[in-house]
Amino acid sequence: MREFSLPALYEVPADGNLTDLIRRNAAQHPDVAVVGRKIDDRWEDVTATAFLAEVRAAAKGLIAAGVEPGDRVGLMSRTRYEWTLLDFAIWSAGGVTVPVYETSSPEQVQWILSDSGAVAALVETGVHEAAVEAVRDTLPGLKHVWRIEGDAIGTLRKLGEDVSEEKVDERSSIAHADSPATIVYTSGTTGRPKGCVLSHRSFFAECGNAVARLKPIFHTGESSVLLFLPEAHVFGRLVEIAAVLAPIKLGHVPDVKSLTDELAAFRPTLVLGVPRVFEKVYNSARAKAQSEGKGKIFDKAADTAIEYSKALDTPGGPSFGLRFKHKVFDRLVYSKLRAVLGGRATHAISGGAPLGERLGHFYRGIGFTVLEGYGLTESCAATTFNPWDRQKIGSVGQPMPGTVVRIADDGEVLLHGEHLFTEYWNNEPATAEALSDGWFHTGDVGTLDEDGYLTITGRKKEIIITAGGKNVAPAVIEDRIRAHALVAECMVVGDGRPFVGALVTVDEEFLPRWAAEHGKPEGVTVAELREDPDLLAEIQQAVDDGNAAVSKAESIRKFRVLATQFTEDSGHVTPSLKLKRNIVAKDFASEIEAIYRG
Repeated sequence: MREFSLPALYEVPADGNLTDLIRRNAAQHPDVAVVGRKIDDRWEDVTATAFLAEVRAAAKGLIAAGVEPGDRVGLMSRTRYEWTLLDFAIWSAGGVTVPVYETSSPEQVQWILSDSGAVAALVETGVHEAAVEAVRDTLPGLKHVWRIEGDAIGTLRKLGEDVSEEKVDERSSIAHADSPATIVYTSGTTGRPKGCVLSHRSFFAECGNAVARLKPIFHTGESSVLLFLPEAHVFGRLVEIAAVLAPIKLGHVPDVKSLTDELAAFRPTLVLGVPRVFEKVYNSARAKAQSEGKGKIFDKAADTAIEYSKALDTPGGPSFGLRFKHKVFDRLVYSKLRAVLGGRATHAISGGAPLGERLGHFYRGIGFTVLEGYGLTESCAATTFNPWDRQKIGSVGQPMPGTVVRIADDGEVLLHGEHLFTEYWNNEPATAEALSDGWFHTGDVGTLDEDGYLTITGRKKEIIITAGGKNVAPAVIEDRIRAHALVAECMVVGDGRPFVGALVTVDEEFLPRWAAEHGKPEGVTVAELREDPDLLAEIQQAVDDGNAAVSKAESIRKFRVLATQFTEDSGHVTPSLKLKRNIVAKDFASEIEAIYRG
């Protein structure tokens, strides 16, 4: 199939903007908890009425400080309650939010704030404030910097004491559906980040249709979602606004290291994450079972869950014997795994990279269905996702209602719909290249099946052509290899080479456990083990699993284990954890050469 669309389930209000949502919530659900806020190690509810009052108080401060309609305001912070509060406060003052990743360097901060023309910035910590101050002399338009940990909210509240309610009403009503809501800077895998302008319409169309299509898992007053993705990333923003639109209770986790504890305390009904989170939950549970001498039981339970899930897609469904085994393992294993995820969640939405069929079936088999989706910053996050009632594991689902997906002659995925970005800020050539006749050219390659389900097979610019002329899309095999507990990252190489190879980094969090189980010295490092036969054999198992998903010509013949990691700090991955392939290839050129020597 070349093109598929679904009719819209949500009508975007032509003269409205996102601040309408918080006013509507306060009017229709005044006493319903719309946010859960962590105070002194306890989760406390914030009602729709209280949230609106806090937003308006902060908005008054922004107005008093001179933020005018259409002005851009930078927001640099980890995911926390104040991020959502200030996002809506900026809109309520008539402004445009410009997210900045809290891990950004001063150079990146300077580019985003200068390119967007930000007149003010809200930062979380002293470190963030120092990053802004380090480049402030190059930002003549930046008039204010407020620090959240320095009581920015209190400062704004005090600043706005003399601003009238009528003034906030006026400012909140200035923006309409096609006004810019935010400028989200892309990750910049191949150069300077581009400012992606997303309108209020984009978010209404995106979140309104997503909530309508997934209505059974959005119950006001009952459902909740715990947000641990960066709100500077468009996927995190989707979670924030969809929760407010529904509305369901939204919680924030600034540090993913505490995620397990917070899941148990907050007990969300819906989880949104990236594949690496779900991979780690699985790998940690399996490793724990092995350390307790229950590894065989866990593996049998996992195989049963996968078999059970696959059987759900067959005409007869699971057999009596399979249902019995599944029930036994549910009591012994699956219920404990669901408890790790908070105990109440039945569904998760995953994006950013493929989860893989095995894990998709595993999670559905344990009673925790992970619905995969696909999107980009330019499509305001998800543009396709698996419906809750008709999931096709291995695909990224059908187009969101009201959108169209088309496959071009060369296999590129093209998108059309109200959710799309309007332009790249200050970059007409890039806008013209990406948007043509209302269609956004994603740069991704994919296929549509007979039911309109999309499968992504790779990126056009990442296609590797070997010396023998074989086209290799690295995403499929890389994702399979990364699913191994010991693998942190994998990058396929081989452009113009006689065969396909790979660079592999080791998961330093999992390494100590593996080393202890294999009789290695305590505290041993990756550098000391990179030529170790046991480690190489373990990585080879991961590579073999990856090779099983592709043809022989596309399979990895040789790999190199690196002594280091691909991190944002090292410059090898973006804040959204995408590999900067050209930089990795340049920095590890000698390692790549070693693959092909001899």
